Amino acid sequence: MPKALKKAWDITTTILVIAVVVFVILLAGVRLVGLKPYAVLSGSMEPEYPVGSLLYVKNVDTNKLKVGDDITFMLDEDTLATHRIVEVVPDGEDSSVVRFRTKGIANEYADSGLVHSKNVVGKPVFDIPYLGYVSSYIQNPPSLYIAIAGGVIILALAFLPDLFKDKPKKAESSGESPETHLG
Repeated sequence: MPKALKKAWDITTTILVIAVVVFVILLAGVRLVGLKPYAVLSGSMEPEYPVGSLLYVKNVDTNKLKVGDDITFMLDEDTLATHRIVEVVPDGEDSSVVRFRTKGIANEYADSGLVHSKNVVGKPVFDIPYLGYVSSYIQNPPSLYIAIAGGVIILALAFLPDLFKDKPKKAESSGESPETHLG
């Protein structure tokens, strides 16, 4: 392989490998530091969190939440939402329980139901626009398999030139032992 082509190949594969590693860190590695990524699927919080963004959420002590905080919470066992707290409502029977009235900032009215503190997943820390589309796409088969195969192919391409390297020629034997003699 000509040196210029080899150099271009090395640069390209290095960039691709770095991109894959960064992508994996953004989707999965952030969990190691206590963040959970969620794709934004509706426009209820636009322009704060645009549709298609990947929203990073951290755990939060629900007793410290206040009006104006954004929270991610479970609507039901399959659906999450992120809305802004517009009212904190203490439970009349149990003082350890707090409920939150929430509203999407793009919505005209507050949500009809209250969010129980046990349903709060966390508080959004930051978002990355458009990455939520990719995250949503690759979370389910067959897209997941395609993404895994693509990552494996990129890694294989990075090491492909090494398979075709010329092996170094052995020095002709001079009859001497390969040991070094000190004398």
